[in-house]
Amino acid sequence: MPKYDFLVIGSGIAGLSYTAKLAQHFEDKGQDVKIAILTKTIAEESNTKYAQGGIATVWNEEDSFQKHIEDTMIAGDFLSDRHVVEIVVKEAPERLQELIDYGTEFDKKQDGSYDLVKEGGHSDFRILHHKDSTGNEIERALLAKVKSFKSVDFFTHYFAIDLITQHHLGVKLTKDTPDKRCFGAYVLNTYTGKVETFLSKTTLLATGGIGQVYQSTTNPTIATGDGISMAYRAKALVTGMEFIQFHPTSLYQPGKKPSFLISEAVRGHGGILKNKDESTFMEKYDPRLSLAPRDIVARAIDSEMKKNGVDHVYLDTRHLEAEDFKHHFPMIYSYCKDNLGLDITGNDMIPVVPAQHYLCGGIKVNEWGQTTINFLYAAGECSSTGLHGANRLASNSLLEAIVYADRAFLKTIEEFGNNPLPDNIPDWNDEGTTHPEELVLVTEMTRELESIMSNYVGIVRTNRRLKRAYDRLELIFIEHEELYRQSKVSVRICELRNMINVAYLIIKQAIAQKENRGLHYNLDNIK
Repeated sequence: MPKYDFLVIGSGIAGLSYTAKLAQHFEDKGQDVKIAILTKTIAEESNTKYAQGGIATVWNEEDSFQKHIEDTMIAGDFLSDRHVVEIVVKEAPERLQELIDYGTEFDKKQDGSYDLVKEGGHSDFRILHHKDSTGNEIERALLAKVKSFKSVDFFTHYFAIDLITQHHLGVKLTKDTPDKRCFGAYVLNTYTGKVETFLSKTTLLATGGIGQVYQSTTNPTIATGDGISMAYRAKALVTGMEFIQFHPTSLYQPGKKPSFLISEAVRGHGGILKNKDESTFMEKYDPRLSLAPRDIVARAIDSEMKKNGVDHVYLDTRHLEAEDFKHHFPMIYSYCKDNLGLDITGNDMIPVVPAQHYLCGGIKVNEWGQTTINFLYAAGECSSTGLHGANRLASNSLLEAIVYADRAFLKTIEEFGNNPLPDNIPDWNDEGTTHPEELVLVTEMTRELESIMSNYVGIVRTNRRLKRAYDRLELIFIEHEELYRQSKVSVRICELRNMINVAYLIIKQAIAQKENRGLHYNLDNIK
């Protein structure tokens, strides 16, 4: 039963930033601590890795904090917490400089200044990027930094199953219990098939998104809402789950999961949305045209597809200077050329369709990343800070992750030593369970879940669709619970369990939301 000072679940930008700061802090003090990072596949696989566009911050004299704050508030349909928005925007430049100091290389112009770009919803050029693979570059630099510390133990192919709280000591907990405490997690070692107990004085959830709940998503296959589900089962507060962001422009490739993302920056660079007949349509929906916020663009595309009876629309980049486009978007250009045979700087437009992309809600945290369970923190996409409100402004997600990783770090070292670990925490008990013989049931339930969420809880909703989704999900829940109780845990069974929890939270909170705000759009709410 390993004991750690700090347990970090997830190896994206939030988890790695938090870990790097902890390790550096205690190394500088000459104090020995033990930090564990768990990741369900390889260390490099995370939502961060797939972030193409960039990271937003005020970086030049023409821009201002106030402009970035207002852009964020407008995009969030004024449901964003202004105090939180101000914190994130004003702390952003210092956090960005730290990434640069870690070795992250953002694109520069010939004069040596950063090549800032503009994306939908932004009033100025403030997006730092590395070609069209910014997340991958940040992940590279952070991993190298974290792996340089001897206090950090990396556990790859370890799948966190449940958080350990007083519940495991026989204490009955509710969401309103004021002194709930976290002592680590039960974790499946996928190499051995055994569940191990990781005890920790402080735990950070940095587990990313929930995209696999939907049929079409830009999220990697690991994005099954694990951290949110674990926190929910441990009686933490989860909020804002109705606000699911669909990226307007994923590449149209039926049956491919995850979907390949055509970055928002392509529209910022001059790409124009069009129908098959090459007519534009965004002027019918918003004066900002193709640079309107994502919720507006996604609904516009959805409307055009339904109106015209088609499966996708197009993004036209043929008018842009070819070599400049290839320089800025080499991955997008090559992918379209190699996989679909499209020359998107020559004769071909890019076929695009909305796909689930980001969750604006999650585990409720305060301004220091603390959840409603003591000594349990959350950062990154799995958390709900109040920054995004009803809709995330482009390139604010990586920014939120590094700001809240820093704030969680500061509060963690302030609290360090205040959570002694009990001696009587039980090991995982799977007595009486067996390995399931028919995992085809998991596959079938997963497909049905994806279908329910995509057809009834997507870009446009109705009360009838939400009620039907709730009723059908309940049947899947009952069937899965019976299988879970009888089975030794596996990644597939646990991921489906988490996806069912997440789907329930999305549907329940979508039913409760009686206003059309940002990403939540219910036809029955129109008065």
